[in-house]
Amino acid sequence: MSRIVFIIGSPKEGSRLFGLTDYLEEQLTLAGYSVAVVSATELPAEELLRADFSHPVIQNAVSVIEEADAIVIASPLYKAAYSGALKTILDLIPQKGFADKPVLPLFIGQSVMHLLAVDYALKSVVAALGGTRILGGVFSVDQWVGRLEDGGFKLTEKLKERLDDALAELVAELGGYAPRSTLTH
Repeated sequence: MSRIVFIIGSPKEGSRLFGLTDYLEEQLTLAGYSVAVVSATELPAEELLRADFSHPVIQNAVSVIEEADAIVIASPLYKAAYSGALKTILDLIPQKGFADKPVLPLFIGQSVMHLLAVDYALKSVVAALGGTRILGGVFSVDQWVGRLEDGGFKLTEKLKERLDDALAELVAELGGYAPRSTLTH
């Protein structure tokens, strides 16, 4: 069974980004994949900022990433760049930590004007970590993710379609097959 890890660079709980990651995580789990999450909101802030490799939570996060077969990198975009929280997580990963792993970028921002941030900001960092299999990914604007009263999120149908297409691409990269109906609600 392939192991997929989500590296989530949102510095705050309740970010609309979690609407996207929750959807993908649910679909992958339903399709039989093992999913783990390394989230900036769950890592100890001081140890993360100091790159304290001796802290057990940091060691565990790095281990989970190293053992993954595929990576989903998710972040909100601020001023046309991914979050500083994501950067601090990426700084913990060994130089070849993404070698031979497909990487699916997943970003959310206020405007489509930030769309190119994935190309100019993220791809060079992924390449520096040995990543050569960067998938097309998904960019969403905030308005495509609504907040529900129960704390959940409602995604537009168009966004779900784009996420389903990205999932199909990731599954194909892993050499697996899951019928499209398995990857959708």
